[in-house]
Amino acid sequence: MTVTHISTLLTCSILATSIFSASIAKAEIYIAPFAGYSFGGNGLEISNDESEDSYSRLNISETENFGLMLGMKTNDPGNVHLLYSRQTTDLRNKALSTDVIAELDVNYLHLGGTLYFPSGQLKPYITASAGVTHIRPNGLYSNETHFSMGVGAGVAYELMSNLSVFADVRGYATFMDSNGGLFCNEASCVFKIQGDLMWQGQANIGFEVSF
Repeated sequence: MTVTHISTLLTCSILATSIFSASIAKAEIYIAPFAGYSFGGNGLEISNDESEDSYSRLNISETENFGLMLGMKTNDPGNVHLLYSRQTTDLRNKALSTDVIAELDVNYLHLGGTLYFPSGQLKPYITASAGVTHIRPNGLYSNETHFSMGVGAGVAYELMSNLSVFADVRGYATFMDSNGGLFCNEASCVFKIQGDLMWQGQANIGFEVSF
């Protein structure tokens, strides 16, 4: 993670903390578990150490994901929240879809905000967030943690005053170091990266309970 990425993340954290502090007296806390399907997971090219001039397309397999949001409602109307999402999947060579490079977990931990456009019990919304992507491969490879940002849109339906269901689509951009390696151990890195962004999308459904 570069100094610029760390600075951006700190700015987002300070902004989120300020919003929390300003609205804490009237705040309504909520918890929102969700599950969905992750897709995409490309945008990078990789090469191994033995053939540095031969790059192939990196691909994270599409699988289910699950997660949780903890947040505080504001008077915009909207909310600020902490989001955690996890996907258990594998890494493949896109040119050879059966070639599994490694099994891995893809985790997002983000601070975010949501703005609603309510119409009765129906509440369309847009959302944005920033945080880190943590990629944990199996075996002896090192974990990867990189700065990431997310945007999304969805709709919530209020079943009761403190209970809603929602569905949304989110996109995540993870900022990678194009001059670095991927999945390193004590001796060396298995792959070298060409590219700066890894893109991934999610389609989720869940429910929100307010307190």
